[in-house]
Amino acid sequence: MLKLLDSLFNPKSIALIGAAHSEKKLGGIVLKNLLQYKGKVYPVNPKYSELMGVKAYPSVEEIDSTIDLAIIMRPASEVVELLKQLSGRTKIVIVVTSGFSEVGASQLQNEVKEAGREAGVRILGPNCMGLYNPYAGIDTFFLPTDRLLRPGKGNVAMVSQSGAVISCLMSAMKSANVGVSKAVTYGNAVDIDESDLFEYLANDAQTDVVISYIESVGDGRKFIDRAKMVSKRKPLIILKAGKSQTGQTAAFSHTGRLAGRYEVFRSILKQFGIREAANMDDFIDSAKAVSYQRPSRGSRVLIVTNGGGSGVLATDECMRQEFDVMKLPKQKAAELREMFPPFYGINNPLDLTGQVTDEDYLTVLNKLRDDYDGFLIIALPNVLGITEKLAPLLAEFKDSYKKPVVVHVAESGITAKLVALIEQTRVPVYPSPERAVRALKALLD
Repeated sequence: MLKLLDSLFNPKSIALIGAAHSEKKLGGIVLKNLLQYKGKVYPVNPKYSELMGVKAYPSVEEIDSTIDLAIIMRPASEVVELLKQLSGRTKIVIVVTSGFSEVGASQLQNEVKEAGREAGVRILGPNCMGLYNPYAGIDTFFLPTDRLLRPGKGNVAMVSQSGAVISCLMSAMKSANVGVSKAVTYGNAVDIDESDLFEYLANDAQTDVVISYIESVGDGRKFIDRAKMVSKRKPLIILKAGKSQTGQTAAFSHTGRLAGRYEVFRSILKQFGIREAANMDDFIDSAKAVSYQRPSRGSRVLIVTNGGGSGVLATDECMRQEFDVMKLPKQKAAELREMFPPFYGINNPLDLTGQVTDEDYLTVLNKLRDDYDGFLIIALPNVLGITEKLAPLLAEFKDSYKKPVVVHVAESGITAKLVALIEQTRVPVYPSPERAVRALKALLD
């Protein structure tokens, strides 16, 4: 299966069945995207001899070369026959077409599955958008690049049952300065499912983190086995939808697969130590954290702030996340009181007040580096003492001690530039104290 899936993610040739002449059609958008890819592309459309400057073929049977990957973008009623035509010509196909179990056409979906089996062709989909692999230059998403901004190369792999969710994730990842190794949707999962993709990504050298949006699981034992495989090698974060009875009904309407009881799914993830995101924000924030830094062990958290109220909000969230916001060691607290003005709050949270300087943060971190497992920095840059120099100081600490550091920077006139500088050093920044705490949770077991 791994070699087969390599033809999916890194094909040398692609046949696009349903290619179109115009970007006003979905087949035209995908063809334009594929023209950026360095491998061979074979557009298939019996109405044209040439599409977007590339020779077109009336059918896949007219292509006289090997096809590593085929993409079907034709009506549901044609898919079975197209799969038969692909027999002996390719080993794997993406069926983008919808109109199967998700709309009640279960019999047709079964026929597609059987046709793929008889043709010796493995199927991704149907009812999916396929994949995006920036390292290989492959983009089968039927969304224009000026509407869906693609993230650049990175270390996060995204596996999603939903094309809509992955498009939202891609935009969010780009906004969060997180790069992607691969993004793949699998829709109705008539053949290749999330577990197969997990196995491939567990062995993928370009992927350090796997995040997955799941509505339903077809084979529970296989899912557990592959999810455990991934989580032993690299962080795996799952966002489960269809938690409520009404949500489960919506999930069935979406992909035609039963969502199953959420309580059972949740207990399995907890039993095997697989992280589950609470919601979309948590999903994206956690992915950003583990893509920037490696997770570590421990629960002792130090909060360093220059705003008392923000420190209290962070403390409340730390309690909800079951962190230990332990007091400062007495001797070190006494030493810090000698070093700082008397109005600084030498506690945890440690309040550097409005008189803060950039260097104060590094002084505190260096003094208490061995006493805590993770560090939350809160910077309210509406005071003159916080400047762009904070970024290299935080980087110095993170690189020296290899412990998780996350930052909340409040809105101000210099926030955008300060956040960009900090994140260039691979320290993640969040727009609220609570979100920063929840991201830290992803970095601490």
